[in-house]
This record gives sequence, C-alpha cells and structure tokens, in this order.
Amino acid sequence: MRNNKQLIAAVALSGLIGVAHAGEKEELLKLRNTTVNLIKQLVKQGILTDKMAEDMIKQAEVDAAKQVADSKALDTKAAASASAASAAAAAAGVATGAAVGKEGVGVVTATAGSAASREAVPADEVRVAYVPDFVKDEIRQQVRTELRDQVVDDVLQKAKTEQWGLPNALPEWTKRFKLSGDMRLREQSNFMADYNQANSFINWQTINSQNNFNGANGISGAGANAFMNTTQNRNMARERFRLSIDAEVANGLDAGIRLATGNTPNPVSTNQSLGNTGAQYQFALDRAFLRYNAFDNNKFNWLTAMAGRTPNPFFTAGSEVVWDEDLSFEGASATVRNKLGSKGDLSDDIGGKGPVVYATAGIFPMQTSNLISGLSARDKWMFGGQTGLEWGFDNQDTLQFGGAYYDYQNLKAVLNRTGAGLCANNTGDQNQSAPQFMQGGNSLVSICNANDGTPNGLVGLATDYKILDINMLYDLAVFSPIHVKFSADYAKNVGFNPNKSVVLANYGTDYAGKTNAWQVKVDFGWGKLNTLGNWNLFTGYRYVERDAVLDAYTDSDFHNGGTNVKGWMLGGNYALVKNVWLTGRWLSGDVITGPRYGLDIMQLDLNTRF
Repeated sequence: MRNNKQLIAAVALSGLIGVAHAGEKEELLKLRNTTVNLIKQLVKQGILTDKMAEDMIKQAEVDAAKQVADSKALDTKAAASASAASAAAAAAGVATGAAVGKEGVGVVTATAGSAASREAVPADEVRVAYVPDFVKDEIRQQVRTELRDQVVDDVLQKAKTEQWGLPNALPEWTKRFKLSGDMRLREQSNFMADYNQANSFINWQTINSQNNFNGANGISGAGANAFMNTTQNRNMARERFRLSIDAEVANGLDAGIRLATGNTPNPVSTNQSLGNTGAQYQFALDRAFLRYNAFDNNKFNWLTAMAGRTPNPFFTAGSEVVWDEDLSFEGASATVRNKLGSKGDLSDDIGGKGPVVYATAGIFPMQTSNLISGLSARDKWMFGGQTGLEWGFDNQDTLQFGGAYYDYQNLKAVLNRTGAGLCANNTGDQNQSAPQFMQGGNSLVSICNANDGTPNGLVGLATDYKILDINMLYDLAVFSPIHVKFSADYAKNVGFNPNKSVVLANYGTDYAGKTNAWQVKVDFGWGKLNTLGNWNLFTGYRYVERDAVLDAYTDSDFHNGGTNVKGWMLGGNYALVKNVWLTGRWLSGDVITGPRYGLDIMQLDLNTRF
C-alpha cells in the first residue's frame, strides 16, 4: 500500500511537469498581448506617459523571467522526486503501466514472482504516467486565472502608488477649490398697452446720473432721455453669464467669489444686452465673501456667518417683492438655528426632518462718502433681522415661514442749503442724500431748495423706509415626484410718515400713504429639472404700492422694475437634458396710481449650469 501511494504521488508530480505545452503557450501569449495593449491604451488616454509604460513592460519582463526560473527549478525538483518514487516502486517489484480508455486511467500490476513480466528500467530514464486532458484543462485554467489576477493587482497597485489619473495626483491645494457657473440666453419682447401716453413718466435715475450729482439742469439737462419709453414696443436679445469659485480656507470657513455680466451701476440685474457693435461685455465682481458654518456633534448646521459682498441671507419664499433674486448684499450677517427634534414640544419628526427655528441679523452699508469729515452721520445703512421656522413633516411636506424687519437709515432726502436758482453750485456734501440708483415708483422730492414749482436739480426719497416683511412657503409632496408649492409675501413700510415728508407741490398733492405690497404664487411640477422631460408651471399675482418697498431693490423684470405696479405672471420650465432647460414667462403689469401705463413682457430663456 505504501508503494502504491508513492506511485500515485509520482504520477501527479509528473503531470505538473507537462503543463506548458503548445496550447498553454498560445493562451499565455494572448494574455501577454492583452496586457501590453491595455498599457498602450492607457498611454493613448494620457493616463500613462511613454516612459512609464516602457518601465512597466521592462519590470514585467524581469518579473516574468524570475518566475520562469523559479518554475524550472520547481519542475526539476518535481522530476527528481518522481524518479525517486519510481525507483522505489521498481525495487519493491511493482511493474507500473498506464492504459487509457473511455473510463479513465487503468493501472496494471504484476506480482514480484512473475519474472517474465518484469521489464528492466535504465538508470538514466524516468517514466511518468499519462495525465488526462480534463486534468490539464483544470490546471491550465487555474494558472491563467492566477496569472491574470496577479497582473491586474500589479497594475492597480502601481496605479495607486503613482496616482495615475486619480484626484490624489493633483496638488493638495487644488482639492479645496470648487468651480461652478451658469449661462442664460434670453429673447425678450416688450409690448406697450394702446392706452399708454408718451412722456407720462419721468426717468429720475437718468436725470440724477446725467446731471453728475451736481443738480445742474434737472429734466432739461437730461434731454430726450428724461422720460421712460411707454409707447414703443421693443425686442431684446440678452445674455447672462456667472462664474463662481468657492474655496475651503479652513475647517468650516470658506471663501466665495462670483463674476457676472451686467451693467455695473445696476445692482439688480446681471443681464447683458446683445448688440453693442462688437464691443466687449463688462464682467464684474458680483460677490466676494467669507462664510463660516458651525456644526454640532450630530452634524447639524447651527450657525452660518457671512461678511463681504454676500448672497441674500434672508428667506424670501422665492418672492422678489422686496429683494430681486440677482441682488448681492454688502455687509455682514449671521444666522443661528435650533432644531426641535423628538425631545422638543414641537416633535413631529418621524420620517421627517422636524422643526428648525432660526434667527438672522445683519448690518449692511448702502452708501458712504469720504468727501469731507463729519459726513459719517449721513452714511446710509440698512439693519435687518428675521426669525422663522423650517418644518419637514413625515409625509415629506415642508413648511417655511419668516418674519423680517428692515430698517433703512438716512435714506430720506435732505434739502441743500443753496439759495433759490443756484442749484448748479451745489457741493457734494449737500447732495449726499440723493440715491445712487432708482428703478422708479417711490415718492420723490427735489433736493435743490428752489421752491419755485419746477423739479430742478437732483431728487431724493420723500419718506423713510422701515419695512415689515412676512413670507410663507408650503411644499405639498403628496403627488411626489410632482410637487405643489404655495407661497405668499406681504410687506408694509411702517416708516412712512406724511407729517415729516419734504414733498413739494410740484410733485403732486396726492400724497396719501401707499405702503402695502403683497404677492401670491403657485408652482406645480417637478422640484428639480435634472432629467429630460421634467417640467413645472407657475402663476401668481403681485400688488406693490409706490412706497411699500424700496424701488431700487425690487424685481427688475416685472413692469421693467420698480414699485407702483400690479399684475399677473405666468410661466413654466422644461428640462432638455441634465443641467439644460427652457423657461418661458409672461409678465403683465400696470401702474396703480398716476397715468395709465400697461406693459406686457414675454421672456424665452435657454438655461445651462455646470
């Protein structure tokens, strides 16, 4: 029995020696060519350089040569073991033979006493048993698999070590930067109402600008540009491009920069009108700020602080009654949040986010002057505060609510000290109260102390602005992925005081308080336009009296911007591909008080973002 075991071991070892036949060589050659072609493709794609590829192939050849040498040594050792086993079996008088049939391997033995059947084996000859094809196939497949896995592991390990095409291959500082942006192409048509009258609305912004803030000639100095267009329809092609760079400065602290097209004196529009005889566009710094976010142990963002030229820190429910969506804020703000979870009195966070209460406060310089000392008391500021609630329910509905108060300082016009008829001699400090930007609608007064019944010189705001603003948004997700959003906005200028106004007779005697503004809106459709075929529709109504909000910062599209306007809005969005969608809007507005001035605006947009 012991001799039989030795014989079987000899047969197995001898079978391993015969693995590398012609078929195996073909398979190994195919595997080698595949690996070489893979390396060439990596070079073609730019992941590897030619030198790196040559070094890899040379190193692989060295490793292969070593493996072949080791394999030959192992084969020699196996052959020696097989020879020793055969010699031991022959010495015991066992004759070995192998017959292959349909049933496999057969072994014929003869007794030690049968001398006629015993065949002498030369001392320098080694006999091995026949190995069936299925055994060879199994061994071949195992060798091929192990070799393939080893090659792949070597390539992946080398790629990881040398950082081929991985983010780690870039310098560490580049990981802290994020680039994003958007582009919008717009076709806009303005349709004037038939009942509009020419020269019925004065363009006070043009008057202030063209008089260079010295109040030289008032309306006469502005010439043909002194009045708004109220009778001629217009078609405009416009473009907006914005590029943002966000950088991680430290843990929780990041810096943000945004460049944008647009007219630099206009704070509420980044549109660039096409048709400038090939002149290049303005590309200005729209935002530049630092932002700090603090998180608790549960990764809840309980504090956000910003300073510089920042995004709007206040919740608006998507309304542009008080703040245009393109407006950037100059100053500093902070928002503190507190989450009322399952341990709070307002717990309803099973499956939802639960209620979060927040408070925001900010201080924002609006207009400062360095003309002479002592003017800091006249610098214009806005102090704002808001408190609100964000509540995510277990059915995926969300409720957002915010109540804000915005207190403007030193905005009301101050009459200069120049005598009647001498407005052209005004100095800069006497005209400090003139606003730098207006869209139209607010009650105005002449800063020049002429009192001659004509609107001479510069103009300023006739009243103070202290605005109470309440916003609400409810997102109904019962039809998810279709959402229905209901939003509302109400604003009132509680700072209006006719007894303290400085309005002169030449601007009309009807100076009753017009200080309310409101808007309601409904959105219906997909919440995100990131897949072909996603869509949403919206409609709403807006009513903004002339002194309800500051006309400089309200929506710049509806009725071409400003207050003293009411009307409808209707539109929709449709996604073409990811990050590309179409927008269509129809804005129909008319003035509330004064001469009739109706304006319908159609906007067709192609939007992209990256």
